[in-house]
Order: sequence, then C-alpha cells, then structure tokens
Amino acid sequence: MRTAVYAGSFDPPTNGHLWMIEQGLAMFDRLIVAIGTNTAKHYSFSVEERLELLKASTRESERLSITHFDNRYLVDYAREVGAKYVLRGIRSPHDYEYERVMRQINSDMAPEITTVFLMPPRDIAEVSSNMIKGLIGPAGWEETVGRYVPRPVFESLAKHGAGKFGG
Repeated sequence: MRTAVYAGSFDPPTNGHLWMIEQGLAMFDRLIVAIGTNTAKHYSFSVEERLELLKASTRESERLSITHFDNRYLVDYAREVGAKYVLRGIRSPHDYEYERVMRQINSDMAPEITTVFLMPPRDIAEVSSNMIKGLIGPAGWEETVGRYVPRPVFESLAKHGAGKFGG
C-alpha cells in the first residue's frame, strides 16, 4: 500500500490545499493530511478548528485521514504512520528553493521516504493561507476570498469577521 503524508499548517485551508488532497488521493492508496504545529508561528485558528475545517471541506474516504502532529520532524511522523511518501506543493520559485532544501535534509534523515512535488494550477497557485487572511476586511472582501477557499472555510472566516483578520 502506497501511503503519503501531506502536511501543512492549513491556517486556513484553501482551494489549493483541496487540489493537493484530491491529487494525493488519485496518486496514493492512502493519504494522511496532517496539521503540523510550528511553535515559532502564530495561528489564527486552533488545531481543533483547522481539523474541523479540513474535515468539513473534504469528501469522506476510507483512504483519507486528517490528523495533526506536534514537535516532530515530518519524516519522523511519516515513518511513525508507515508512509513512504511526503507530498509537497510548489507555488513559486521561493517555494521551490525552500522545498528543494527540505527534500535534501529529509532525505539525509530518512532516505527511504520519497518527496513528491506537485504544482497547482495557476488560478490557485498564487494563493496562500496568509494571503487569504490579508484579503479580509476591505469592502467586497467576501467575493474575492470566496473564490479561493472552500465553503466551510468561507463561512468560518465570515463568522469571525474582519475584526479578527484585517480591516
């Protein structure tokens, strides 16, 4: 069974994340979507909220698990769950450089785990979770943000309002 881990902060999940999940399900027998916690980052949503947003935004599948991990290297987590692949997205040259270096370090630590890179389509490749949060606030933000996030995420963003994220 080919198992992959797709990890990220998902703060909040975007349509780009959903595209990666769909591609991962098409490529692998089992996909584990894992929220990683970076103690150096400040998150807008709790781990529990991000788990719920991901679950509400994805179709149920016995081949898909949505979970989280703390204070571990991604490759150590992948080993722990029996994954032989790590799935990563590349949106820009900056992402490529970062992911290239991380792939080499991960390979040094766990040569048995293969990193697979995917490039999302242009219409969703430019959008990050931080960009989404930065778009909230100005008049008409709902229409702009609504095209880049799944419905459950949009509803949560609208509920929290501009006071939490911007404007």
